[in-house]
Amino acid sequence: SLEDYEETVKKAKEAWKVWADIPAPKRGEIVRQIGDALRQKIKALGSLVSLEMGKIFVEGVGEVQEYVDVCDYAVGLSRMIGGPILPSERPGHALIEQWNPVGLVGIITAFNFPVAVYGWNSAIAMICGNACLWKGAPTTSLVSVAVTKIIAQVLESNKVPGAICSLVCGGADIGTAMARDERMDLLSFTGSTKVGKQVALMVQERFGRSLLELGGNNAIIVFEDADLSLVIPSALFAAVGTAGQRCTTARRLFLHENIHDEVVAKLSKAYAQVRIGDPWDSDTLYGPLHTKEAVKMFLDAVEQAKQQGGSVVYGGKVINRPGNYVEPTIVTDLPHNAPIVHTETFAPILYVLKFKEEEEVFAWNNEVKQGLSSSIFTKDLGRIFRWLGPKGSDCGIVNVNIPTSGAEIGGAFGGEKHTGGGRESGSDSWKLYMRRSTCTINYSKDLPLAQGIKFQ
Repeated sequence: SLEDYEETVKKAKEAWKVWADIPAPKRGEIVRQIGDALRQKIKALGSLVSLEMGKIFVEGVGEVQEYVDVCDYAVGLSRMIGGPILPSERPGHALIEQWNPVGLVGIITAFNFPVAVYGWNSAIAMICGNACLWKGAPTTSLVSVAVTKIIAQVLESNKVPGAICSLVCGGADIGTAMARDERMDLLSFTGSTKVGKQVALMVQERFGRSLLELGGNNAIIVFEDADLSLVIPSALFAAVGTAGQRCTTARRLFLHENIHDEVVAKLSKAYAQVRIGDPWDSDTLYGPLHTKEAVKMFLDAVEQAKQQGGSVVYGGKVINRPGNYVEPTIVTDLPHNAPIVHTETFAPILYVLKFKEEEEVFAWNNEVKQGLSSSIFTKDLGRIFRWLGPKGSDCGIVNVNIPTSGAEIGGAFGGEKHTGGGRESGSDSWKLYMRRSTCTINYSKDLPLAQGIKFQ
């Protein structure tokens, strides 16, 4: 309830006062212990993710492993964060950048990665000296509670408040309260572009700071010189993994016209070999969609694709078995700018599109509103660097000869345009969780002014 939320924010703010006084390397040591505690429970947590979200067991375990890896990354970072000492133009003066924690970081995560996304945010936010207030998806609250209990035990065994990593379970009213709450010094939101836009406006209205990880309408582009032994498994994993419910899922597959028919035939054959079943079964590669609403969105999108001229060459139907199972689906014959192709449906539907020239297909990659992940398959070195350059992909993640999904934690994760512009996890993303002060210290007995100004 909102009353619970109010109590939790107060406790998190109080806990921050304790946490901010702890030296960063010591905070890193506690985060390391959180990683170890997660390691010990990795199979149980992975199993719970699989049960509650629906992804296959190995992906559930992989998601917890991602949190563990970010904890390891954050330990090293805890001894490295900081600003430069800059040369001052004034004699007897020192010019330095000081980085301090923002305070309380609100973290709203989505159903599809109920552990990893919180891990990316919390591990980095914690070593920076922030307290965290987490609101997980309402449909994965068991996972949120389990993770929070593990973290709380580690914090309390180090004689610091468990409220440093607080949790609220609730619906849109709690999310709205967080967005509007001036006590949230940073709000990190992962979810749909539609909701993210509302969150951004509410946070901006109070001049707050937000970190947005929103939708992706990601493309794989395959040129005629591509190694098809890499293309087929890459496209399969990127389109079918997590039943198409990743923000980095491949939704558009651009094939050079000379290899289009061959790739579609090989990919359809690969789709037919996907083992569908119970996510807890170790042989299963593909589980159910998360909700009944997702099944309806899937069917609506397939119908729209047909109405807009598409041909379903594989799948397209609900599977007749208990649970929210649908067939992984391949649609061909649509134009690159068909409305449904420009719509991100969070389901395993892959639109396969023909192209002739490099310049046109790079433009088609960039013409959608989102700008998260993108991949090309080619052996042409010049083309690779054009793809990475200013007239290439406009996405935050730009890959060559690998799929659109499966990002590593060492690189900053996020995208451009309607994807929100946020960056989480690696590189210098720690700066988003801190505030910067430019500090000038006069250790002389004179008062020279900058730019040589005389004021006497």
